[in-house]
Amino acid sequence: MKIATFNINGIKARLPALLDWLDEAQPDVALLQEIKSVDEGFPREPFEERGYNVETHGQKSFNGVAILSKLPLEDVTRGLPGDDADEQARWIEATVVGKTAIRLCGLYLPNGNPCPGPKYDYKLAWMKRLEARARDLLAAEEPALMAGDYNIIPQDEDAKRPEVWQEDALARPESRAAFRRIVNLGFTEAFRARTRGPGHYSFWDYQAGAWNRDDGIRIDHFLLTPQCADLLMDCKIDKDIRAREKPSDHVPVWVELDA
Repeated sequence: MKIATFNINGIKARLPALLDWLDEAQPDVALLQEIKSVDEGFPREPFEERGYNVETHGQKSFNGVAILSKLPLEDVTRGLPGDDADEQARWIEATVVGKTAIRLCGLYLPNGNPCPGPKYDYKLAWMKRLEARARDLLAAEEPALMAGDYNIIPQDEDAKRPEVWQEDALARPESRAAFRRIVNLGFTEAFRARTRGPGHYSFWDYQAGAWNRDDGIRIDHFLLTPQCADLLMDCKIDKDIRAREKPSDHVPVWVELDA
């Protein structure tokens, strides 16, 4: 089973590039972030024509997450537990049923800038809720993954110029520590389980020629429960899509599972 995560940065603006990529890469499941569309405005038809089941958790002009799946989806839930007053559309879950059932959690973690400030406080509070959900997933002792745009640069090697990110919400010590606490519960960070060393990025800013200079950061991650990690065959970053017309500032990351 091939599962991808992709911050599309506006589903309507990036639709042609996304469809081309789906046709070429043929993921069984795609977890999308920043769809920037309400549910009723999401362009379902092109995906359904390609055999995808579509589930969305949208929000007008901001945020929004979705699941596209060629396999059946069951028990779809929306919203990260722990704060009923949180109206931001950043979390969607479903169980995908293939050879093995996998619990999918698609997430768009808050950016947190500027920091310090209320946006950074929200990011850290959201990560505490994420840690609580992660504990529940582990307690279930079933194959599950949490994937998406974490807005976290885990280590200095995950940035071309780590020095410029030191005071940014994506790399501040508190952000990294919150991410490590979740991983250290017993999750496998899929990309680093397969690939070591610097020079691997999933985001390049649109400004200042970052793409041409490969001035990127790695902020899109897969965290796998032990039962899911046992199924891991590969994990890759798909950079080729960035060369397409009207690309997102992110590129897809995907895992292949024996499931």
